[in-house]
Amino acid sequence: MEKRTLGGLTVSALGLGCMGMSVGYGPADDATSASVIRRAVERGVTLIDTADAYGSPQPGHNEELVGRAVADRRDDLVIATKFGLRFGDGEPFRVDSSPEYARAACDASLKRLGMETVDLYYLHRRDPAVPIEDTVGAMAELVAAGKVRHLGLSEVSAATLRAAHAVHPIAAVQVEYSLFTRFVEDELLDTCRELGVGIVAYSPLGRGLLTGAVTSRADLSEDDNRLGNPRFSDEHLAANLRLVDVVREVAAEKGCTPAQLALAWLLARGEDIVPIPGTRRVSALEENLAAAQLRLDESELARLASINPEAVRGERLAAAPLARTGH
Repeated sequence: MEKRTLGGLTVSALGLGCMGMSVGYGPADDATSASVIRRAVERGVTLIDTADAYGSPQPGHNEELVGRAVADRRDDLVIATKFGLRFGDGEPFRVDSSPEYARAACDASLKRLGMETVDLYYLHRRDPAVPIEDTVGAMAELVAAGKVRHLGLSEVSAATLRAAHAVHPIAAVQVEYSLFTRFVEDELLDTCRELGVGIVAYSPLGRGLLTGAVTSRADLSEDDNRLGNPRFSDEHLAANLRLVDVVREVAAEKGCTPAQLALAWLLARGEDIVPIPGTRRVSALEENLAAAQLRLDESELARLASINPEAVRGERLAAAPLARTGH
């Protein structure tokens, strides 16, 4: 697979987001999920994304799953994980970006992953009451100790990125980015490019909206967290699906699937952008990976540009998680 650069890291053009294998999208099977991870690696995917918060009812499950699945290919991969969202073990949910927690969380993640070093360690969410300089200073200590190779931030403002980068080089910012969610283009993308920071795009398929697979709320299981997402509400879903019709039409003419088209569009936005679509099925994985070979011409890009992200109905996240972003 084509390679791309995130700061000082070289990774595959498409990575694999593993969150849905442990939380958020209904029941999952560990053996099936592990087979998806291993198949992705066989196909040339080198960026595997997890976090200590991914798991229900107990956080950490996803790191353990990833660690087992990649144990025999560890040296070929870039393993990314995150800290900063605390819950489980009877604790109330909270954001914790304190230096003390950065150190403790890293040790716990390494143990769950079964690894001595994390290749890319993100601050998952930032507590605005904690100076970012203090948090990144502690993360830099982890680099110096050999526990972490590169640092990342997730869902932060351009100002926070600048302040963090002044303390220690930031390799990547992970942020939601898709045809339907493009706020990153307002300021953060330019700041990343100015500083030489890569963009890791999560939810590049709009949490499934852009695949065409979701046609109504009835397609979602009762424990699928999208039922609480404003864009999937009874109020907004039908209008959003009408916007997907443009993607469907262009994809049909191109001879590809809507998911492949949406990923190819994102890949075309710049060589410093690495989408990490998630899936729990090998068939969907193969579909997604084929997008890396797809090239869109100017007319196709122009038609997709006609989709106005401001016409998308509903916030991208429910109120509480949305309030934890952009600090």
